[in-house]
Amino acid sequence: MAETRFQPARIPGFAAIAMLAFVALYLPIFTLVAYAFNGGTSIAVWEGLSLHWFSKAWANEAVKSATLRSLVIAASAAAVATTAATLAALGTTRRAGFKGQTFIYVMINQPLMVPEIVTAVALLILFGMVKSWTGYQGLGYLILAHAAFCIPFAYLPIRARLEGMDLSLETAAADLYASPWQTFRHVTLPLLAPGILAGAMLAFVISLDDVVITEFVKSGGQDTLPTYMLGQMRRAITPEVNAISTGLLGLTVILLTAFFLLTRKRN
Repeated sequence: MAETRFQPARIPGFAAIAMLAFVALYLPIFTLVAYAFNGGTSIAVWEGLSLHWFSKAWANEAVKSATLRSLVIAASAAAVATTAATLAALGTTRRAGFKGQTFIYVMINQPLMVPEIVTAVALLILFGMVKSWTGYQGLGYLILAHAAFCIPFAYLPIRARLEGMDLSLETAAADLYASPWQTFRHVTLPLLAPGILAGAMLAFVISLDDVVITEFVKSGGQDTLPTYMLGQMRRAITPEVNAISTGLLGLTVILLTAFFLLTRKRN
């Protein structure tokens, strides 16, 4: 008698529960996007279709400044995190197993397991001491804080790409008397490039959306777009926040779509 495989989709009520889960996840997002086009001042009462709040957000100098700062921090943090993650992935995959390898893997992925608030408080204390010693108050703290938090997000796709790569080309290069650096530059790096790019984009999105660590680490006048929006919501909520959120959502969706296309398996 042939063994029947377990299929969750055949469980009674599976479709209804799945639909309920999708509604709970996406209905608030669809509502936010819809009310970004509201012509009135209320975020709960529809008063007609309009692009007024998008144009107002576009003309808001504070929004422009926060957006530019967010992009600079996210791009810088993604570059630092991706570089460190690439080196870590190479060091933990391109060698024989060694004692303590699991511990190193756990430590690299520590930000994924520890509550973000704990990381934020720890960075606040550390950078507070550094500020008192050096007097430096620039964006470097935010970049380093975001990079530290984003390393595991960049590390996972890069490591997965390395583990899925065929070693025969690297072996062939070594057999043809290529040096380790030449093998890495001409063979490993081109094959690894999609994973590196995917890790960089994922780190960029995580940094761009971060609120908790930014709130704890930033100095005066260093609001990013998410913290600016949080501050505005504490004062008065208008559809301008919906418009900014919709723009941020659009950028995130584009980057995550590109991440999916780069990391999916090809036949």
